[in-house]
Amino acid sequence: MPTIETRRLNPYALAGIILGLVALAVFGIRFVTRDVVEVRAAPVTHQNLVSTVPTNGRAEPIEPFQAHAQVPGVVEKIYVHVGDKVKKGDLLLKMQDADAVSRLATAKSSLSSAQATLHDLQQGGTQEERLSMEADLARAQQQEGQAQKSLAALQQLQQKGAASTSEVAAAEQRLQTATTTLKNIQQRQTDRYSATDKSKVQAQVNGARAAVAAAQSTYGNANIRTPIAGTVYSIPVTDYDFVNAGEPLMDVADLRHLQVRAYFDEPEIGKLAVGQAVKIHWDARPNRVWHGHISRAPSTVIAYGTRNVGECLITVDDAQEDLLPNTNVTVTVTVSQRFNVLSVPREALHTEGGDYWVYRIVQGKLVRTSVQVGVTNLTRVEILSGLTEKDVVALNATSNRDLSNGLAVKIVE
Repeated sequence: MPTIETRRLNPYALAGIILGLVALAVFGIRFVTRDVVEVRAAPVTHQNLVSTVPTNGRAEPIEPFQAHAQVPGVVEKIYVHVGDKVKKGDLLLKMQDADAVSRLATAKSSLSSAQATLHDLQQGGTQEERLSMEADLARAQQQEGQAQKSLAALQQLQQKGAASTSEVAAAEQRLQTATTTLKNIQQRQTDRYSATDKSKVQAQVNGARAAVAAAQSTYGNANIRTPIAGTVYSIPVTDYDFVNAGEPLMDVADLRHLQVRAYFDEPEIGKLAVGQAVKIHWDARPNRVWHGHISRAPSTVIAYGTRNVGECLITVDDAQEDLLPNTNVTVTVTVSQRFNVLSVPREALHTEGGDYWVYRIVQGKLVRTSVQVGVTNLTRVEILSGLTEKDVVALNATSNRDLSNGLAVKIVE
């Protein structure tokens, strides 16, 4: 029987063939799928772009009136309630005013006394002093007249040899004395008080008038009236409360004229300008939006807690007494607006230093393209040059793969 010789492959050769086939298969698979990265993409479109800056603030009246206690005392009666509408001059509150009445009476008495003293000084003395001086003047004039007649008579007798020289000399001495007495009385009558005396008394009158004005003010403040028309929005006291000087008693304001005092972080200050539009939200009324504008932009940076901020005043344009004073609100300032501009999602933009670029998707590959940008908000970026409305840009890879120029990609939803 013939023998058939079977030829077997070398085990090492067989293993080599198998490994080669596996390597070839792996290489083929990787060749087919190499560097094809799944990415999210977006078209370049025209849109309206609005850039805003949000922050917190507090609503407050523009021209409020706050009544304060001028002196320590007790609240006697409150005539209004929170929410009441009041007119200019309406009585709001009365303080117990016994002390004020007493001080006013004392001040008026001091003024009357000082004015009487000034009047007497200007007239040359009191009425009693003037009458006494007039009597002294009349007596001195009479004595002088008598001395003159006596001297004339003796001089005539001397010429006839009926009077001696010594008698005439004595008469002359009496006339001289009477004349001196008269001149002294006349001088006292006209120049009794010096300029210093007059200035001193005038100062007393001025001081007394000031004291009366102060006492009248205190007395008037015991009956507190509103100098403005508006709404009573705060009454921190009740009847018979004792209050110290300076404590607040009541707040009144026109609640149709409000402003918001807002604080913006330092990096945002440069974007703010007077006149920019503002939207105002209050959590207590989530369905209501108020509108306003910046009336005073930040002029300096201040420390506000742990933040460096700029203080900004925002006028509320449509307050209808429905936004309460001292409420915490959120404000959003529109710092720029662009209409129907070419834009891409913000996540498509890449930047390094001062360079900006995006990755266009062209025939399944990424093409790095430099762009110039304009307005930027939280979601989109205006493209000034570098792209057209026909372009599609890559946003990011679905994996952790970084995007790069020339990378093969596949767009996924």
